[in-house]
Formats: sequence, structure tokens, C-alpha cells
Amino acid sequence: MSETAVTPVRRHVLFRGRVQGIGFRYTTVSIARRHPVVGFVRNLPDGSVELVAEAVPSVLDHFLADIASEFAGDIRQQVVCEAVRDEDFARFEIRQ
Repeated sequence: MSETAVTPVRRHVLFRGRVQGIGFRYTTVSIARRHPVVGFVRNLPDGSVELVAEAVPSVLDHFLADIASEFAGDIRQQVVCEAVRDEDFARFEIRQ
């Protein structure tokens, strides 16, 4: 089955560790430009970073692997779960 025939999925990811104040969101947007993903990334008040991304599963896997590789020394925990597709995204962006 081709990638175009695969239904996109949405994943919700919480990154914990030293993930704020290091350019995490901006670098994540830069990484997203290399992948056909849509969604957002934002800082949370507790010091973690929330990411919601949508793409075909293999693309999401590569996208998240690239983020994990880029911030290997900073991410202490990465919690990934499937998310409900309750909003349409036009691009991948930073949210406040």
C-alpha cells in the first residue's frame, strides 16, 4: 500500500526534561519543514513542551525520531499517545 493511501493519524506528545529555553519549539518547527506534518508545539506552565502532530504513521515516526535525536541530551521523558482529530491544521506552528 502506498503512503498516499494511508490515513493520517494525530499524536499528542509531552516532552519533559530541559526542553524550555533551549530553542526546542523553533527547532521543532524547522524539523517539521522537512516532513509533511501539520500541528503545533507549545510550552506548558509546568516546564514541559506539548506537541500535537498529524501525518501518516511512518512520517510521524521519522519526525519524532528526528526531534528525539536533535534533543537527545535534553529530553528526559517523551510520552506519546494517539489523539482525536478534533481540529484541522493548515501547517505546523508554534502556539502560545
